[in-house]
Amino acid sequence: MAKKSGKKNKKSKAVTKSKPAPQNLDETSRFDLKRIKLFFSEVKSEFNKIAWPDKKHTVSSTGVVLLFVFLISLYLGTVDLLLGKLISFVIH
Repeated sequence: MAKKSGKKNKKSKAVTKSKPAPQNLDETSRFDLKRIKLFFSEVKSEFNKIAWPDKKHTVSSTGVVLLFVFLISLYLGTVDLLLGKLISFVIH
């Protein structure tokens, strides 16, 4: 069996260092022009990595979506009409 020493592990102590308070308003500004330019350049580089679908695939997917929207709206309209007639028949 290994003996446990009475020494504490130095790594277990958390050392937190606080940042010094900024001396002027420029250091506290979140709207730094350099950071904004960096953000938009990173966005542009990420957009270039996207595999965009070609026009044929986009048009066919749009057609499928429109077809299903039409079919679902037709179904819901029919169910609404039938339930409305059934309820009016029961009330009268």
